[in-house]
Amino acid sequence: MTASNRPADHTPFADLPAALVEEVLEKTAEVADGLLASFQQVKADRQSLRNQLTNSGLVMGESSLGYPPLPTTCATDGSYAIERLLTTDLAAAAAVAVEGLTPPSEKRHWALPHHKTFVAAEPHLEDTATVLRAVMLGEELRLAANAPHDLVMMDGTLTLPIIYFNQALNTAPDAKQLRCAEEFLGHCSEYLEAYLVLLRSERSDKHYAALPKYSTRREIGRKLGWPPMYDDRGMLTILLDPGELTTPLQLEHPRDSKGDVTWHLNTGRLPVDAKKEATDLSGEIISALEAVCVFYYKPHSWLPALRVEVAGSVASNTQRLATVIQGLKHQTATPSMLEPYPLYLADRTAKALARAFPAFRQVTTQRVSEQYKGDIGEVFFAMHGYRSETGR
Repeated sequence: MTASNRPADHTPFADLPAALVEEVLEKTAEVADGLLASFQQVKADRQSLRNQLTNSGLVMGESSLGYPPLPTTCATDGSYAIERLLTTDLAAAAAVAVEGLTPPSEKRHWALPHHKTFVAAEPHLEDTATVLRAVMLGEELRLAANAPHDLVMMDGTLTLPIIYFNQALNTAPDAKQLRCAEEFLGHCSEYLEAYLVLLRSERSDKHYAALPKYSTRREIGRKLGWPPMYDDRGMLTILLDPGELTTPLQLEHPRDSKGDVTWHLNTGRLPVDAKKEATDLSGEIISALEAVCVFYYKPHSWLPALRVEVAGSVASNTQRLATVIQGLKHQTATPSMLEPYPLYLADRTAKALARAFPAFRQVTTQRVSEQYKGDIGEVFFAMHGYRSETGR
């Protein structure tokens, strides 16, 4: 393999000045020393911190919940990509739902993964990503709400949809030339309704769990007075033994100076035919969000602690909580994945969209070229990609 066609990740320093590389490498030594001291401190304090955790009554064993039948599972994820071309933007979003490992006594619900897609040529506008991301997440929620499985997992926190939806509600009415804005406004009530289904989780045979890989919230740390530098998930990965979980606690929410929750959905600018329903749903969503609970669970020694967010109706019911725990444990049966199996598959599928997007652009360019009557060079100039934006 020559230098010209060698993958970039095999030669990470190829286009960097040697002096810059040397300077950064020198500074990483300082970073490593700081991290080493932090790791050693946590190791030295582990026993005292674990004693504090267990004495607080915040830890329980999975066996105390019982062993309900293994649930069928699936997971959802999504991604979007925008190719900034000379004359237009190519925008695409996809939501996928992937079935997990099937218990021996059950049949598979789906022969293939389920998906929803949106693809459009959009004018150059800075708000495209904001609205497209909301469409992606809305379709992800619809897939989750309609899945026939006992346990449905989502990659991310349960508070993420209200943030993305509110951004799109503020943006889409002023960007009506965007097809993704039309898509979002046309299905907004359906997205909100699916979101409410997940937040309430009212059916006893349906369980929804959100598993964010990263969160700045520190429900356990604040309760026990841990230093701000101690992240809940990182600390509990060290402190929890395999098969242990923390007692579900109410999710932290942003609050104003009076202590009131500040979640908001700006439905006032929606079309008249959708405004009332969306406004009613937004009030129910905010109430349901306040009841969401979080716990950490460490299924096996080779896994980090999982942060799990569930509806209050699940957290307060021992049988339903046990079903979630059994589903998570059954789907984390191999050390080669640091998350439940269906989430791993959904994540890989979603990320593949961004990698495949240049190929989609080339196919589009070819089809335009075949039918264009003028100079074909004009087509290649117009369809030349200058910048790509992706997200999940």
